[in-house]
Amino acid sequence: MGQKAKNQPPVAKYRQVEIANLKSGRHGKHHDLVQGIVQELVTLQAGSALEIPLADVGGIGLANLRSAVHRAASSSGLNIETVADDGKFYVWRAKSE
Repeated sequence: MGQKAKNQPPVAKYRQVEIANLKSGRHGKHHDLVQGIVQELVTLQAGSALEIPLADVGGIGLANLRSAVHRAASSSGLNIETVADDGKFYVWRAKSE
């Protein structure tokens, strides 16, 4: 094997694209649902919780819904608490410490 083979760059497997052409945000398939919940949390009265029937959230599981709501609330600067029972998911703003 000669020097020529060692100095050649490897053949590219993947196509190169401009970074400017890429999406910069993450909007999953439940983005609108989660943003709607966060918007309602902002205006929620103290001592109240949102009751969200799990049958009405388009097949998203409880763990994924809870995680998505926590991420979105955290990004919005909200401290929340959640609980679930009997096919319902409850979420409310936590009391400030």
